[in-house]
Amino acid sequence: MKSNIFLRLIIVIILLFYPKYVLANPIATQDALNFANTIGKELLMDFQEPDLAKRYEHLDSLLTKHIDIEYIAKFVIGKYWRNMTSEQQQKYIDIFKRYGLAYYKTLPLDFASSLTYEVIKAETDGKFTNVSAIVHFNINDQPQNLALVFRLHESTGIIKAVDVKVAESSMLLTYRSKFYEMIAQNDEEIEWFLEDLEDITRSWENSLNENALNDQKSLEIKQENL
Repeated sequence: MKSNIFLRLIIVIILLFYPKYVLANPIATQDALNFANTIGKELLMDFQEPDLAKRYEHLDSLLTKHIDIEYIAKFVIGKYWRNMTSEQQQKYIDIFKRYGLAYYKTLPLDFASSLTYEVIKAETDGKFTNVSAIVHFNINDQPQNLALVFRLHESTGIIKAVDVKVAESSMLLTYRSKFYEMIAQNDEEIEWFLEDLEDITRSWENSLNENALNDQKSLEIKQENL
């Protein structure tokens, strides 16, 4: 249970922080600390928004603002990108955009109301600056700590995160492994893989739409009874 909560949190964080560029320069440690503090606090505020529709709206805005979906999609699919036709590549990118926005909404993030976020230190490492942070939260009234390392760089004057690591494990490599497994299960037939990815994404979207309708009906009933 504890590891599942960790994974849910990291999935959201890495979606919000992953960068647009790979080749860049390290940034000053104080600038890195300021960046991590600012984005971390903004993320926590969105997690704690009681109105679910507003929470998703804010998080969607962060996602589209702070990530390059096409870069992430290509990284995750890795060597199989070259095996796709141009039509398949565009189809995959389009599905992956929906996949990313739908997936985090399926995660039970109720525990996020107890989150606090503490930036510990920043250190330069070659072309990058690593920021260490700790997320504090409660599960069943039990305090938990999660240590993270954000790998940052500066690209065209803008600070971006390159990766988020937990115990030296890159979450993007984890997702690449997951997608490779899906492709292997489909005998490396790209069209079959795309059909599976579309089915998964549409299932999440349909479930979210049904939940939204149920929430709206419940709200209308409450208002009628007032």
